Amino acid sequence: MHSSNGWQRHLPFLQWPRLTPSLLRGELLAGVTVGLMLVPQGIAYALLAGMPLVAGLYASLLPALIAVLFSASPRLSVGPTALSCLLVSASLSGLAEPGTARWIELAAWLALMSGLLQVGVGLLRSGWLLSLVNAPVLMAFTQGAGLLIIGSQVLTLFGLPNDWAAALNEPSLHLPSLAFGVGSYLALALFRRWSRTFPSVLVLVVLAAMVSVWTGFEASGGRVIGDLPTGLPPLALPSWPGTATLTSLLMPTLMITLVSFLETASSARIDSRDQGQRWNREQDLIGHGLAKMAAGLSGAFPTSTSFSRSVLNRYAGARTGWSVVFSVAVVALALLFTPMLHSVPMPVLAAVVVAAVQSLLAPSEFVKLWRVSRVEAGIAVVTFGITLLAAPRLYWGVLAGVVMSLSHFLYLRLNPRIIEVGLHPDGSLRDRNLWNLPPLAPFTYALRMDAELDFASANDFERIVTQYLVAHPDTRHVMLIAHPINQIDATGVETFGTLLGQLAVQNITLHLVGLKLPVERSLKAAGLLAPTSMLKTYRTETEALVETDRMKAALKEQDPSDQ
Repeated sequence: MHSSNGWQRHLPFLQWPRLTPSLLRGELLAGVTVGLMLVPQGIAYALLAGMPLVAGLYASLLPALIAVLFSASPRLSVGPTALSCLLVSASLSGLAEPGTARWIELAAWLALMSGLLQVGVGLLRSGWLLSLVNAPVLMAFTQGAGLLIIGSQVLTLFGLPNDWAAALNEPSLHLPSLAFGVGSYLALALFRRWSRTFPSVLVLVVLAAMVSVWTGFEASGGRVIGDLPTGLPPLALPSWPGTATLTSLLMPTLMITLVSFLETASSARIDSRDQGQRWNREQDLIGHGLAKMAAGLSGAFPTSTSFSRSVLNRYAGARTGWSVVFSVAVVALALLFTPMLHSVPMPVLAAVVVAAVQSLLAPSEFVKLWRVSRVEAGIAVVTFGITLLAAPRLYWGVLAGVVMSLSHFLYLRLNPRIIEVGLHPDGSLRDRNLWNLPPLAPFTYALRMDAELDFASANDFERIVTQYLVAHPDTRHVMLIAHPINQIDATGVETFGTLLGQLAVQNITLHLVGLKLPVERSLKAAGLLAPTSMLKTYRTETEALVETDRMKAALKEQDPSDQ
């Protein structure tokens, strides 16, 4: 039994239910729905990646099948995505010409290297490393990348020469291309409002191909898809590009791995929550890494998880990974009929990309973030700006955002929130200065630190206590509300011991309230919690407040004139 569970954990497809007639109907419908959307989208995204258009179908075939077999989230649609394709194009810019054999070879190596890195991270159970990119940085990078994607398609969409310099200096508008591009974009917008499951992209592509043939669009100078190879992709290891070239691909590999798996995470968390399961991050890392390696061996490029196609898959009724298998079958069938796509106008593909990417643009997110955290909003704006200015080296945007976020995180750790507390009328202990509260007791300094007591916060903790005692030399009691401190390290223990000795020398009693067990164990191991008249501990704030009442009463007995 244990062996069987082990196999199922590493080979998730063994947990799939057997197909019954009712399950087959739902999975087949969902798979065909997604497959009909995936075929034209894959071709359009291959254009964005600078790859031969058929590579978009290759990236939707074997990689998607491998991902669904070995991933813990079987309802995700893996294949080409706008963001991953833009990263491929940006990564290879300057190393080769788009569409050439060298470009294809380097794209395959990007997929292999990214996949290998992802599998390694999954096997080492180090997926937490990918959390270094926080939500504001990812949001800003995604919106910047979205603008760049739309900018890369504008010329084709409007029928202008496929070069900004030529388009600006000698504008030559091709009216039929303009009609196909703008008309297709508007049609897709209307289709989206009408139905989420209708294969609008495929219908649009087929109708555009028919109109293209009927009007002689190609003969009039319009750009079309042209001839695509038929049949399944050949499996082969790309030729060795040279150590220097592979070294130059290391940073793009890291960026593609990071961004693509963050795309996966956004869909996988929703999928796991819908199924009432915990997300198995490491298994998805392994499964999607193997998918990328399969892409590199089948003449494709790095793949990722499409959020929109994954949502469509669930919305169409998918319950298991069988739906993805059926969508792969649709792509395989499409590879047998690629000649039918010859006359599809290129502006139509540009419209498909723009319509899919425009959902990434949400300027209101910056406003919402500003209301939550102005520092993080500033980090997001800078990330957004660097992403645009550094193009095609997009990784500088993410790197800058990560560095700024980690710096902000470190600043907060080095400067923890330490407040003096007083008794609020509602019975809780709150910030004394903020709420204008009296001290808990005369000659008493009651403080709370909302952080771990470790090497980052220990210095600030000691400094603040020492400064207070210097400013208030008549202090006789220090009460530390310790329940927010859930961890302590060697530096924190040393600082606590130093402070305890300093207080004893000054004849000041230390009161510890609500020590967490891990902290208590560490302090006891260091011999710092031995019972003395200068150290008192309390399990709860209520016990501590009883002691402060006793202290007040004792003080009044000593000085009856205050009564």
